[in-house]
Amino acid sequence: MLLITRTSAARLLGAAAVSVATLASLTAVPATAHAGAGPRAEAGTGSLLPPPVRDDDRAVDHLTVTVRHAGPDADGTYELYCHPGGGSHPDPHGACAVLDQDTRWGRDAFAPVPEGSFCTMQHGGPATARVTGVWAGRPVDTTYDRSNGCQVSRWDRMVPLLPDLRSDEGA
Repeated sequence: MLLITRTSAARLLGAAAVSVATLASLTAVPATAHAGAGPRAEAGTGSLLPPPVRDDDRAVDHLTVTVRHAGPDADGTYELYCHPGGGSHPDPHGACAVLDQDTRWGRDAFAPVPEGSFCTMQHGGPATARVTGVWAGRPVDTTYDRSNGCQVSRWDRMVPLLPDLRSDEGA
């Protein structure tokens, strides 16, 4: 029984030695990183600044919005760029703002109406929209319509990314 304990202790000691050696090699810092050495060092702090971000490295939020049957002033295909805002969308800053407001960790800003939802029989008209592209680093390919109360609410949450059709509902 004592032999098993010594063997186990020896294995634990060996594993600890390997772990310490691995940790030491991972934390080793080249000599040029000390004392502010190197061209990218911040004066007097001894720390290195990260390399500058290239335009090619930036994650660009880009969406294509295609709207149909919403009326002559709203139908069409629009490009939207956020961070910075731009494109052919009629209100790029407003559209980016509504998307930013709806973007949360672990939540899909473009999520469909959950299965089994109870929705009113309200019909918001024949308008449809398709949104494709990349938002917050994730691919987007979703559709919107106004076929029932849940879909109307989902559409309205995306105004001004999607056209504001709320005034047309009572007509």
